Amino acid sequence: MEHLFGQDWEIVPAGGATGAAYFAQHEEQRLFLKRNSSPFLAVLSAEGIVPKLVWTKRLENGDVITAQQWMNGRELKPADMNDDRVAKLLKKIHASEPLLGMLTRLGKSPLNPDMLLHALNGELDEELRAKPAVIASMSFLFENVGRVDFGEKVVCHCDVNHNNWLLTEDNQLYLIDWDGAMIADPAIDIGLLLYSYIPEEEWEEWLNKYGLILTDGLKLRMKWYALAQSLSSIQWHKNQNRIPEMEKWIDFLKALI
Repeated sequence: MEHLFGQDWEIVPAGGATGAAYFAQHEEQRLFLKRNSSPFLAVLSAEGIVPKLVWTKRLENGDVITAQQWMNGRELKPADMNDDRVAKLLKKIHASEPLLGMLTRLGKSPLNPDMLLHALNGELDEELRAKPAVIASMSFLFENVGRVDFGEKVVCHCDVNHNNWLLTEDNQLYLIDWDGAMIADPAIDIGLLLYSYIPEEEWEEWLNKYGLILTDGLKLRMKWYALAQSLSSIQWHKNQNRIPEMEKWIDFLKALI
């Protein structure tokens, strides 16, 4: 990474699970660098959903380095998720034809409930399958899988956790970390966000900001996908030996059921 810049630049790892992200600084110039980002990043930047893409360079070994503006700001707090701007940015993402076109060109196929349930059924280990909350959740998923397929598939972020939202010092909101993006039912984003952060009596108001009416069908889809994502998160954290986080997701699952 260092040979892309002169010796005057300070380059430090930015953390994260992949170890492929860095901060670079030289005097007043500051960049966020990432190795092998998806070409999807260029469209996200053009749509104003992530900080501006400054340049892309291909290295001799085939790696591609992207540089984005490094924005001063903070992650959203859980209480911030009720902000109008969150609902409006998520709606902008779900309604974006350029995002959908790019993910389609990159070979992403739309995710349907049958596919998700089949993958989840093969993913869960025997120890987790024996837990009452997991048994109840899987029963719900199997019983309702035929009732939740939704015709409109859009670009979904699939991890709308509050710490993936960046509010800059000049009050610009971004949604970052797009590695898990899919073409899917928008309920996959909306459901987990509402269950995680918004009291149920405020769902209608939040959805009104987004531009949706809370129907029984939407409620069912949100619950179905929130359960499926929770089960997947439980198994992922167990695989990483992150047991406290796994237990938190199990508690979340119990509350959903």
